[in-house]
Parts: sequence; C-alpha cells; structure tokens
Amino acid sequence: MASVFTKIIQREIPAYIVAEDANHIAFLDISPLMKGHTLVVLKKEIDYIFDINDADYKEFQLFSKSVAISLKKAIPCKRVGVVVIGDEVPHAHIHLIPMNIANDMSFTKPKLSFTKEEMQEVAKTISEAYNTVVGY
Repeated sequence: MASVFTKIIQREIPAYIVAEDANHIAFLDISPLMKGHTLVVLKKEIDYIFDINDADYKEFQLFSKSVAISLKKAIPCKRVGVVVIGDEVPHAHIHLIPMNIANDMSFTKPKLSFTKEEMQEVAKTISEAYNTVVGY
C-alpha cells in the first residue's frame, strides 16, 4: 500500500510543495513545529533512511541541503535544524525546521496551525528562494 508521501508525490493528495526534482520532493508539514517546517522526501518509497543506496543517499542529502538553504533565505531564523525520525510514515524523509533556539525543534511541544492562505504564501516564498538557489 502506498504511503501518504507517495500519494502526495503522485498528486493524489494535495500538498504545499516548495521544491521538486526527478527523485525528490519537499513540501510543508501540515502540523508544523515552526513556520516553514518542511519535509524532504525521496520519491522512491523506501522505509528506512539508512536502507537508501549510497548514490541515492548522497543525492537526497544534497537536495535537502538546497532546500535548507532556501528555507533559511525565506524564513527568518538563526539556523535550519535537521531531524530524521521516520516513525509516523514508513517512507524515508527529513524534517527541516527553522529554529532560533533548540526547543523550536521539540516534537513534544504543541503543533502550530496556519490558514490555507498562510501556507500557500510560505510555500511560495520558499519555492521562490529555492529557484534562486538552484538557478532556475
């Protein structure tokens, strides 16, 4: 059965997509810890990040880096934190979270909620930054 991320990749479920290439996709988390909290997903449905072959893993990390650089340009923050948990969705993914203090990345704190319009604006801002980072 396809994961929720595969359904997003196949456009069966809507998402606020901020970046995409042939092998990866990045979209806003719908239950974010911080404004701009982004999920970076390998398009191949592989459950565990360390089961990804070396070549694909390197590409995945480089794509994540370009999204993180874009995120920092688009969302005022001290750093972009990186978290790999992988328990909720059995599909390799990375959380990129704008942060100013370490607690900004605590998954025990209440999730934020934004309107559809706010999410669209954040996605657009990150996407525009991504296009400048990768030279589109």
